[in-house]
Amino acid sequence: MASNNKKKSKKKLFIFGGIGLLLAIVVVLVLVSGDKEVIVTVQTELAQKRTITQIVTATGKIYPEYQVMLRPEVNGEIVQLPVEEGDYVKKGQLLVRIKPEQYIAQRNQARAQWEAAKAQLKVRVAALERSNQEYNRIKDLFAKGLASEQEMEIAKSNFLQNEGQYESQKASVDQAKENLDYTQEQLDKTAIYSPIDGRISELNVELSERVLGSSFSVGTHLMTVADLNNMEARVEVDENDVVLVSIGDTAKVEVDAMGDKKLLGIVSQIGNSAQTSGMGTQDEVVNFEVRIKLINPKAELRPGMSCDSDIETETKINVVSVPIQSVTARLDKPAGGEEFKSDEQSGESGGSDSAPKNGKPTKPKEVVFVVDGNTAKKIEVKTGISDDNFIEIVSGLSGDEKVISGPYRAISKDLEDKSKIRVPSDEKGKDKKSEKEQKADTTKS
Repeated sequence: MASNNKKKSKKKLFIFGGIGLLLAIVVVLVLVSGDKEVIVTVQTELAQKRTITQIVTATGKIYPEYQVMLRPEVNGEIVQLPVEEGDYVKKGQLLVRIKPEQYIAQRNQARAQWEAAKAQLKVRVAALERSNQEYNRIKDLFAKGLASEQEMEIAKSNFLQNEGQYESQKASVDQAKENLDYTQEQLDKTAIYSPIDGRISELNVELSERVLGSSFSVGTHLMTVADLNNMEARVEVDENDVVLVSIGDTAKVEVDAMGDKKLLGIVSQIGNSAQTSGMGTQDEVVNFEVRIKLINPKAELRPGMSCDSDIETETKINVVSVPIQSVTARLDKPAGGEEFKSDEQSGESGGSDSAPKNGKPTKPKEVVFVVDGNTAKKIEVKTGISDDNFIEIVSGLSGDEKVISGPYRAISKDLEDKSKIRVPSDEKGKDKKSEKEQKADTTKS
């Protein structure tokens, strides 16, 4: 019995001893791995002097620079329509004629009224002259004492009455003449002529169709005459980018229907009124219309075609630049040594990404990481304009620094000042090649 107990005690001793030894090994491994520094593998690229062109991208449609939407000013039936959609027309060419009979009748009636008013005016002139002579005769007799005061008053009253009737009839003649001019103008409006040289880009009516004039309403849209020799792109630019665009900026316009062909244009107009879509929703977008005059537009361009434009807002030559992804924003660490985290990193919602300092928010600083031996060195920089690939460094770098350009996670999160890094051998070869290319470019210049 005692022998069995001893065997059990030894067995327990071996088991607990083995467990203790295993725990000791785990603790040692944890301590060793905790002391081991993390080495981040990175890609690099040299900070070099380049020519950078800042570009604002926008989408829109092609429109004629000059186009006229024609609407009739009188009602009636179309009796002449000598043009078709796509026809080229000259300024002053007849486009539409509306049935003129009723307007001719109104004009003739107004002319007859004018003639009658002029005839009546002649009668009034004769009556005025007769009353004037009678009044002058009675005045002479009254001066000689041969006419009474009553006769004098009657003659004067008749003269003044005829003078008033003359002035009234004269006004009636003027009114009849204005009415005649109005009816003649309405008759003239039954014929619509082309206001410009251009092409019928849109035709909305047919022969014998009845149309409404625009005197008291919008009126029927008859057609659109457009000058297709002068075309422009009207694009919508975001409110954050429109402040970068100026009149005269060069733009490259790519029309979807023309494949990879790019047309050269110049910014001719920048809208002052915002065009808001999705107002009051989370998808609210505020854009401004920018017009780009196309230089030497192609004959195959048609109004309404979709287009994309790259507006070159600013170009700087021979400035220090780095890849866009090399620049990141970081907050200064507080006195405790822990870096402030954004709300997204800390898991909190609301507030600013920058931590408050003495009651005031701290703005993140733009930094890049450069290779300093086997470590990364954090350098604060000031940036300028950028294109699709590179961003200008106004201050902080002088050029030829080996800047860390990837991976994105390392630049945006993992790297800190003096972090251990490793540059792959193929990256080193690429940097040497870049140095040689730079020297070759310097020699050529």
